[in-house]
Amino acid sequence: MTIAASTKGQLTGRKVTAIFVVFFGIVMAVNFTMAHFASSTFGGVVVENSYVASQHYNKWLGAAAAQQKLGWSATLARLPDDRVAVRFAGAPDGLTVSAVARHPLGHAPDQALVFVRAADGAFVSTRAVAPGRWMVRIAAEAGNAKWREEQELR
Repeated sequence: MTIAASTKGQLTGRKVTAIFVVFFGIVMAVNFTMAHFASSTFGGVVVENSYVASQHYNKWLGAAAAQQKLGWSATLARLPDDRVAVRFAGAPDGLTVSAVARHPLGHAPDQALVFVRAADGAFVSTRAVAPGRWMVRIAAEAGNAKWREEQELR
């Protein structure tokens, strides 16, 4: 008398191997996808040397406190011709303004902006900034007073 062994529903070595291959294949695909997104969206270094940056930390805090006491504020806007307009509140006359437009992901080169005073009191860049999202680092000076801020330009 022979008993026919049915393999239906049994866990065989081939099935276990297939389960492991599929499981680790999915894990690796997700890891490679996430690594690709992470490396393609970070455009650069925040600081070149974190130790050297840490040595200036207290000086930066003092400068930030002095800047806050000035009471200046700025509003950044993109004009229809893609130039940048900056309007200041609380700033004195004789203000000198400059800025650097940086692409947030580092995919485009930085653009130095030079400003001229418009008739309405705003400072308008002499050249256009390419369409898209930019981080603009604004610097303003009046005598010994220095003010800096970074704002997003869309």
